[in-house]
Amino acid sequence: MDLGFDRDPTVTVPLIFRDVTLGYDRHPAVHHLSGTIAAGTLLAVVGPNGAGKSTLFRGVVGILKPLAGVIDRGGLAVRDIAYLPQIADLDRSFPISVFDFVGTGLWHRCGLFGGIGRRERDDIIRALAAVGLQGFENRIIGTLSGGQTQRMLFARTLLQDADVIVLDEPFNAIDAKTTEDLLALVRRWHDEGRTVLAALHDFDLVRAAFPETLLLARSVVAWGPTGQTLTDANLQEARRMCEAFDEQAAACAGDPTNRQAVS
Repeated sequence: MDLGFDRDPTVTVPLIFRDVTLGYDRHPAVHHLSGTIAAGTLLAVVGPNGAGKSTLFRGVVGILKPLAGVIDRGGLAVRDIAYLPQIADLDRSFPISVFDFVGTGLWHRCGLFGGIGRRERDDIIRALAAVGLQGFENRIIGTLSGGQTQRMLFARTLLQDADVIVLDEPFNAIDAKTTEDLLALVRRWHDEGRTVLAALHDFDLVRAAFPETLLLARSVVAWGPTGQTLTDANLQEARRMCEAFDEQAAACAGDPTNRQAVS
């Protein structure tokens, strides 16, 4: 599935988190995160619902600015980081064709109002073929199934041809065949030396395919080789930490004089 895109395989850009806190309306959702993601890392980010995985990813791609601390992207512009959001974040009612939606992955090359020439059209067709969506070019995105929509999102990500790729729940609510096909793309990106971060719930898949894991529960529970991170003790601690935070937040919501306790 060589799409023929040009990239510099010598690019080595780590992501460095220096005491980063992220949140909304000054209410933290990820606390005091410090650590380094080396270039070429294939990293799963896991944790209970509400653990801050999506919040962390929005910080990495520049949608959220840290409330405190620094995310050092090594000089890499946020527009050069490929981001695949959750399907739930996609407005599928917008009347745009699959071809045109996937073509938005070329904005970094052509600009927001740049023209699409023959080369770009060929790249879009090849990206759709790479994810098994040949013949879907003129379909409106709202008519796609969940699995087809996820394939379309992967096609757009392919076109971005980025050194850092951030995938938020890329295999959620799709069938085993689609998961297998899309996981093959993730492995290919890793083999090419790209940095790939993926928020996931399926621990069996994480253990089988992701060599490193960050276990998050508003703050770091464990971070390192997957086998050492996804232990029963660490998973129990992650659940306990999230439950404790939720109880504290609920108590603060009932007592306006104590809202600062949430942070």
